[in-house]
Amino acid sequence: MAPPKLAPFLVVAALMLRASHAHLSPFFHAKTCPQLPFVVANVVAQALQTDDRAAAKLIRLHFHDCFVNGCDGSVLLEDVPGVIDSELNGPPNGGIQGLDIVDNIKSAVESACPGVVSCADILAISSQISVFLSGGPIWVVPLGRKDSRIANRTGTSNLPGPSETLVGLKSKFAAQGLDSTDLVALSGAHTFGRARCFFFTGRFDNFNNTGRPDPTLNPVYREQLRRLCTTQQARVNFDPITPTKFDKAYYTNLINLKGLLQSDQELFSTPRADTTAIVKDFAANEVAFFTQFVKSMIKMGNLKPPPGIRSEIRQNCRRVNPVKAYDIM
Repeated sequence: MAPPKLAPFLVVAALMLRASHAHLSPFFHAKTCPQLPFVVANVVAQALQTDDRAAAKLIRLHFHDCFVNGCDGSVLLEDVPGVIDSELNGPPNGGIQGLDIVDNIKSAVESACPGVVSCADILAISSQISVFLSGGPIWVVPLGRKDSRIANRTGTSNLPGPSETLVGLKSKFAAQGLDSTDLVALSGAHTFGRARCFFFTGRFDNFNNTGRPDPTLNPVYREQLRRLCTTQQARVNFDPITPTKFDKAYYTNLINLKGLLQSDQELFSTPRADTTAIVKDFAANEVAFFTQFVKSMIKMGNLKPPPGIRSEIRQNCRRVNPVKAYDIM
């Protein structure tokens, strides 16, 4: 009998193995790579044994991928002078990590079933597995994405920033067809992972040039953060209580004015915001959060690239294939 923790995953994996011929479908790889969910789960589990931030890194890559030209693996492409201006060079992607974990997943998947699973699909399914292995919900991931042969560095401006106001957050999510509920649910991924200090130390003393600290930052928590930020490059847990667990603590933190980033706290503290009630609901009901998070992740994962972009199944997630290996949609 499977251990209780793995039983839900085994059920979902079994569902993914049923035959289907839909383009974007949980069953897309049922015949071409039936072992896919197990291969990915094995590598993600290994990564979590040595890096407690691995899950947060993978879901961040998926999020940053989908918000720029849809879910097409473009965030993984490295610079090629005169050919590819990497999205990794865009300011919102500064310091983004986890490409080494993606490399390991891709290598394992290619060994099991070469040439059929895209890097974009790997980001989607590894995010699902990361959430589940961290204590969060499990869901069936629609698959069948292709990898873009281009990157869009200027498109990284579509990504929400750490000092984004609620107006800016809602505008950037709406541009992707995502509403306020999606915004609050997907922001819940900040229940695990860390952020570098320079993203939030501006809240400590001279917030928005007021000469005073951010009034929506708990003063005791502020001083705790100040002590932790020995350098601007130091990293601090988003959640000081359960930093590696996927749970509803993120929303409780917001209610207690312990949102690490300004963009986090905006969801609760912006006057008359529709997001405040959603934060309260998720803080009171983890099942409601998990249920909506799954819906919003699937919705975000369905964001498609603009028409006409050449695509393929990349052999190496960081580089486009040689011209002769085109797999154009």
